[in-house]
Amino acid sequence: MHTFRDSRPTLEAVAAHAGVSRATVSRVVNGGAGVRAEVREKVRQSVEELGYVPNNAARTLVTRRTGAIAVIIAEPERRVFADPFFAQQLRGISRELSEHDMQLLLILLEQHKDYERIGRYLSAGHVDGALMFSLHGDDPLPDIAARTGLPAVFGGRPGWPGADDDPDLLYVDTDNRGGAHQAVAHLQERGRSRIALINGPLDQTSALDRLYGYCDALGVSVHEKDPALVAQGDFTAGGGERAMAELLRTAPDLDAVFAANDLMASGALRTLRAQGRRVPQDVSVVGYDDLEPAAWSEPALTTVRQDVEGMGRIMAELLLGRIGLIPDAAPPAPVVTPASLVVRDSS
Repeated sequence: MHTFRDSRPTLEAVAAHAGVSRATVSRVVNGGAGVRAEVREKVRQSVEELGYVPNNAARTLVTRRTGAIAVIIAEPERRVFADPFFAQQLRGISRELSEHDMQLLLILLEQHKDYERIGRYLSAGHVDGALMFSLHGDDPLPDIAARTGLPAVFGGRPGWPGADDDPDLLYVDTDNRGGAHQAVAHLQERGRSRIALINGPLDQTSALDRLYGYCDALGVSVHEKDPALVAQGDFTAGGGERAMAELLRTAPDLDAVFAANDLMASGALRTLRAQGRRVPQDVSVVGYDDLEPAAWSEPALTTVRQDVEGMGRIMAELLLGRIGLIPDAAPPAPVVTPASLVVRDSS
């Protein structure tokens, strides 16, 4: 006996099973409007029972959408896969896209020549939009997105010239300046007076804003800071180790360190242990991010929490709203999420 599962189900088979027209099934499958809720549910049940899978090529011709979003991280793969920050952000993005039946396409940047390849790919219409983060000051990705006309949302406050004047620019960030201020103020409340900073690359706005927050709490301008108490890192554990060693040479009397992310804080803890400095008795340490390893460090790391997974979800939600995949979405606008101090044993 013939059943609906004898061959790959078609739109016509779904229509016959649900007792509606082929056009109605097409509207439901392709996210069209004008179908009553009870009819939409009847079609959905028939699709599920028959195991109908839309023909993506045909659906793209109808909807002019690919069902895919590019997530572009302007960092080499060794950095991306070593830093839990990126995993948390990708988790948030993936969950939001999955809820709207969209696919995530991950693109990493190893070399400068990769930008040309990425530009060609985005221009060819393979994706419906792009999420871009970890951009550096002179990064060409914003120009690439603008040239292709592809809807884009950025992770982090944009720092390129003219960004503040672009009313259509969308980004998601945390209150980096306020979070850094909280970290240093906490160290001051603990009676620390020689507070050092291990910062990230200053061509990224997150590092720049955390530098300003550090100076705000100390009551000095950026130009008045003590250079012996500031070391440059690269947001990696190894960078934190090296920066901490430099600080112990330039300011051996330091009694606290604010590291601009948890990985650099973990590297700083390693150097302090190796040089016989007790934490927090001799030197207090505060990080930034509050990723899972912060609670596992020895001692457990005081840090500034930002909702990294939540920020990923918001980025995806803003982009889906911009390309019309979230009905009745509010007009998209940049989002800055709060930062909060989490006190543990290291301070």
